[in-house]
Amino acid sequence: MRKSLLPFLSIIIFQCSPIQNKEVSVHSMEILNSPTEVGSAEPSLVTGKNGEVFLSWTHQKNDTAYLKFSSLSGDQWSSPQIIGSGTNWFVNWADYPTIAVNDQNFAANFLVRNGQSAYAYDAVVSTSVDKGEHWTVSTPINDDRKEAEHGFVSIIPYKENFFVTWLDGRNTVMEGMENMEGHEGHHGSMSIRAAIIDKNNKKVSEWELDNKTCDCCQTSSAMTNAGPIVVYRDRSHQEIRDISIVRLIDGKWTVPKPVSQDNWKINGCPVNGPRVVASGDDVVVAWYTGAQDSTQVKISFSADGGATFGKAILINEKQAIGRVDIEMLSKELIMICWMEDEKIKAAKVHADGTKEATIIIASSSSARSSGFPQMTKSGDHLIFAWTDEASNNIKLMRIKI
Repeated sequence: MRKSLLPFLSIIIFQCSPIQNKEVSVHSMEILNSPTEVGSAEPSLVTGKNGEVFLSWTHQKNDTAYLKFSSLSGDQWSSPQIIGSGTNWFVNWADYPTIAVNDQNFAANFLVRNGQSAYAYDAVVSTSVDKGEHWTVSTPINDDRKEAEHGFVSIIPYKENFFVTWLDGRNTVMEGMENMEGHEGHHGSMSIRAAIIDKNNKKVSEWELDNKTCDCCQTSSAMTNAGPIVVYRDRSHQEIRDISIVRLIDGKWTVPKPVSQDNWKINGCPVNGPRVVASGDDVVVAWYTGAQDSTQVKISFSADGGATFGKAILINEKQAIGRVDIEMLSKELIMICWMEDEKIKAAKVHADGTKEATIIIASSSSARSSGFPQMTKSGDHLIFAWTDEASNNIKLMRIKI
């Protein structure tokens, strides 16, 4: 497969208080050919335990939506395989499907309409026990049978099973008013729920984690030594929409706790969720905020499994769009990817607040069609994926760490 190795480039260093920037070795950047075709969007990346990288994406053809995936071996992507398809899917730029890999067992999620309203759809899951060759019949992870919004799913391996979180709108619709257009029939709050499913797509257990959350921001989960943790955009009665964390400790979920006190008051959903990454007891959360009328991307480190967090570290230098992703490189070093000034950027950040040189991955835009850039780590490389509006396709890049 052809690839383009960009020449070594000098990278501009930006100064942004309170972060101290320092120079790092210049990265080699490879543009990878994509296994996708025109009409593809909403990429998602994940790395298996053996370092194999998987890309999933949606593809629209006529009135049918497809969810496909491919794996990367060296420089070669495998032939795309179809996870599922339908003419009744809800395809959304922010609420995109994902894939999770647990050795030979895979899980994937997408959205399927369940009523006449534009805001009525289920978050459905399908699993595979043979590395994606065959998939189970997709079933809703939400079993409330309400014609309401369900989505913003995150799935990660959990022992031999999968841990799933999602936003659940069962309390937002009034009985007998599910078919009303828009939100006229809504009276309750969006909640966040979690469940464990086995490799055969059977639900093992389920919990409500918080009964009042922001309506349409991505959820994110990770595994610590103590168990799963979940971060999401919360919502107070005063319309403060900061990032909260809950942790499963000794079989019980902790009370939601803010990761950082941004105190962002906003009367609506910013459609800009957090991301969390963990290794052992080391946890890092990345998020976007518009508090104090300033658009900012921040991260915060925890050394105790997410029980407490250090001071938030400011990342962006110019007008931030957000849409963050994050990967842990070592105990006190992460790589963050975010959108700012109509560009996709990335940078290494240390736990002491030192930010290394900013790398420009690609030009983009704040338009919804540009989606959410994705990043995953495999060995000593990072793979990036994003939707390119100009080509109406997905672009891929690999960077040596």
